[in-house]
Amino acid sequence: MLTHADVWRAIDRLAQEYGLSASGLARRAGLDPTTFNKSKRITREGKNRWPSTESVAKVLTATGASLNEFVSYVGESGGAGVYRNIPLIGFAEAGSNGYFDDAGYPVGGSWDEIPFPGFADPHAYALEVSGESMEPVFRDGDIVIVSPEANIRRGDRVVARTREGEVLTKILARQTASRVELQSLNPLHEDRMLLVEDLDWIARVIWASQ
Repeated sequence: MLTHADVWRAIDRLAQEYGLSASGLARRAGLDPTTFNKSKRITREGKNRWPSTESVAKVLTATGASLNEFVSYVGESGGAGVYRNIPLIGFAEAGSNGYFDDAGYPVGGSWDEIPFPGFADPHAYALEVSGESMEPVFRDGDIVIVSPEANIRRGDRVVARTREGEVLTKILARQTASRVELQSLNPLHEDRMLLVEDLDWIARVIWASQ
């Protein structure tokens, strides 16, 4: 699985490959120059701080590097052996019966697959975005990686499926024992409030390839 050190090592190697310091890489991506400083990689409480998916996506865009190139910098061995294939499911398929079990894990096998770095969650899968309802955060054709086993907190981007088969990608605004409140990524689309009994499953977006 990917570790905290692996991801930061990949960022440092990406910067080096393009002749930049960590702060120079952040600056080129339009981020605060201190975003990737070593002092920012551990919180004041001594906990690991991970780079956000948005910041990684921005440095890939700024350098022109691909996700595969980024992953090749992971690990002491240059990333060898860190890939595994995960299901790639379209949003229309995700709303159909037969693609997920009651826990929100993909089942069956009638899907495409894409290589992706190994995660601790063996049930992680990819969803291909369709339409404009998630703009400007996610656009048509973007790929988001979903982890059914990841802990979900307020402010996380999530994918939720209702018992009627509707699939939503939004921000978790609030969650109680009886309901889930979801904030729309696109200001032109309404926020949603779902009763827990109307929710099939909800899972966190852990990565976006844009």
